[in-house]
Amino acid sequence: MTPLPGLGTRQDFTTRSGHRVGVITYRDGRLQLIVSDHEDPDKVATSVDLTTEETSTLANLLGAPHLVARLTEQQREVTGITTRQLPVAPGSPYADRTLGETEMRTRTSVSIVAVVRDGTVHPSPRPDFRFAGGDLVVVVGTADGLRAAGEILERG
Repeated sequence: MTPLPGLGTRQDFTTRSGHRVGVITYRDGRLQLIVSDHEDPDKVATSVDLTTEETSTLANLLGAPHLVARLTEQQREVTGITTRQLPVAPGSPYADRTLGETEMRTRTSVSIVAVVRDGTVHPSPRPDFRFAGGDLVVVVGTADGLRAAGEILERG
């Protein structure tokens, strides 16, 4: 993180091709995505002002596949623990009901670590998170627990 006196902060990284890509967070809360000039990394070649919602959408677009891949890789390191994506079908008894109503952890010892809806990741959903048909629920647990979790989402 680089302080920008009087403005805010800049966080960036250099891509393999040599471009510097980053985000400027202004003191007033505005956010700006920037791409530096390839020849002069201190010169901004292009920038896009982003709302908080747009920033969240971009982060989710970039993070959804990465989150699932990281969880899958991490579960390989722990014997007996598996990560799986379980669908909430439109006809599921839990479509339009909350995570808390499933009593998933109590019934299966499985943890729901994220819900993916329309390409957007909702990490660490709270008990009041309301499922929708078409959601993918990212769960972590034992093989037996994951099987039971799938049955709960499918049949109740």
